[in-house]
Order: sequence, then structure tokens, then C-alpha cells
Amino acid sequence: MFCERAAQEIAATAVALGGCELLVFTAGIGENSSQIRARICNRLAWMGLKLDGDANQAGEAVISDASSHITVRVIPTDEQSVIVHACLAQLEQAA
Repeated sequence: MFCERAAQEIAATAVALGGCELLVFTAGIGENSSQIRARICNRLAWMGLKLDGDANQAGEAVISDASSHITVRVIPTDEQSVIVHACLAQLEQAA
């Protein structure tokens, strides 16, 4: 259900934007679950998205096939650093 809903939201966003050139998976599941990425991408094949299964399994930075109309990337996050920078900015404004 999660993968189906994620694919629906991605497709709806692509329609609203008039297309999709790049899909990024990041953070928790997006960074660490090749199975979830594959299930979502397989539901988006009708958009011309073709996943490179080996690259996906290996967790490479680009996991789309060279013939894919949409580039699919996996980008690691550093959420702790973002939180620290946001807190410091708030503290500087308060001082």
C-alpha cells in the first residue's frame, strides 16, 4: 500500500508539473531500501522510468537505466546537520 500510494503521489505531482525529469530517493527508506525503490519505480514505468536493477541493489547514486526518460537518484541526507544549522540560525536571530 505504501509503494502504491507513493507512486500515485509522484505521478500526480508529475502531472501538475507537466512532466518529470528527475526522481530522488532520500532519507530512511529512500536511501536504504532497494526493494521499496524498485516497487515504486516499477509502478512508474508507464512514465518512461526504467530502473537499473543492479545499480539499485548496489545503492549507487544513479539507479535509473541509461534508456530511462527519468533519471532516478539516491541522495543521502544529513538531517542532524540541518537541524543544528536551523537551531543556530534561530538562536542568532534571538540574540
